Amino acid sequence: MNLYIGNLDYGVTNEMLQEYFEAVGEVSSAKIITDKITGRSRGFAFVEMPNDDQAQTALDTLNGSTLGKRQISVTEARPKPQNDRYSNDRPQRNRY
Repeated sequence: MNLYIGNLDYGVTNEMLQEYFEAVGEVSSAKIITDKITGRSRGFAFVEMPNDDQAQTALDTLNGSTLGKRQISVTEARPKPQNDRYSNDRPQRNRY
């Protein structure tokens, strides 16, 4: 299960995030999303846990807990929406 972590303290590292969630269960990956230009954290992350029961436990117990200096929100990650701007499924308009 893929979890979305919001309201993340900017000082939290990928390693800190992984250790925090490993207290609840096995973690496949922990990735803090960073700004492409500055490299600074954008304040959210994704944690992937292979065991759905452990992921549900993490969701139930860690949502609202404090990591760093902030109270984090933990929810199930939604799939990334497909950008249909360049999709071949819709007709193309003539711009001229």
